[in-house]
Amino acid sequence: MPVETAALVLIAITLFAATVNGALGYGFSSLSVPVAVLFFANRVLNPAFVLIELVVNSYALFLNRRSVPRIWKRTLPIVGGLLPGVVVGSFLLSTVNPGAIKIVTYALLLPLILLQAGGFRRYVHAERRVGVPLGIGIGVLYSVTTISGPPLALMLNNQGFVREDFRASLAIIRIAESTLTAIAYAFLGLYSIQTGSLVGLIAPSVIVGVPLGAFLIRRLAVETFRRVCMSFDAWVVGFGCSRTLIDLGIVGDPTAYVVLATAAAIDMLLLYQFFAKRRRGELVFDGVVAASH
Repeated sequence: MPVETAALVLIAITLFAATVNGALGYGFSSLSVPVAVLFFANRVLNPAFVLIELVVNSYALFLNRRSVPRIWKRTLPIVGGLLPGVVVGSFLLSTVNPGAIKIVTYALLLPLILLQAGGFRRYVHAERRVGVPLGIGIGVLYSVTTISGPPLALMLNNQGFVREDFRASLAIIRIAESTLTAIAYAFLGLYSIQTGSLVGLIAPSVIVGVPLGAFLIRRLAVETFRRVCMSFDAWVVGFGCSRTLIDLGIVGDPTAYVVLATAAAIDMLLLYQFFAKRRRGELVFDGVVAASH
């Protein structure tokens, strides 16, 4: 595909993702990376995304700074597990075949998105004991893919964080993981001239999209908007997985599109159930954010 087309797609998807992030406080990576990796290898794309994520999450933490005294101790076990995970994940990124990384990205992301879409909740009583191993897993996932929101969302939502506390907790963890990952990438020599070029393409989308999203959400139903964005995410990941299976020669065309068809069918069922509940006036976790960042 021509470089110009790839650049236009990257600008468009990051503008959309930044708008969602500005509206809901999350969603930038999980919406943009599944599309972007169809045009750029993770080891090229990730360094630029990590730098952008550091700025975006610092801004999110500033907006939700009043929640920090309430939640910072609860985030420490997860933050403590990030370092070994980031070291392992960064090494994998620099050595493993890019195609394999794409498949792993999609395979991990899709079920987590669908679990959130289905409203999965299971309270974790041993929160502190679970935090460190969760942090290790998140560190590996983030440093390989720059995506960590789905497992974090499942954990934080299960623990009953209200919207502002959720955003502050997520921002603290993601600032820590993006800082550690940025340092690890530097040691591994993953930054290049192309990193600066990609940052230059993405930054204007973030500058425009984040305040645009904050403006739009005042006029939209938050939970409905979140659920529609999650539906888009599931379809994009399903398509990306199908295309990657074809490109790597693992499954032929059109058989590979069974992944997309399955994801779409499950998502449509969950979407129908969601709107049916809304029509009946049932509560759909309006007090708690269910994220896919």
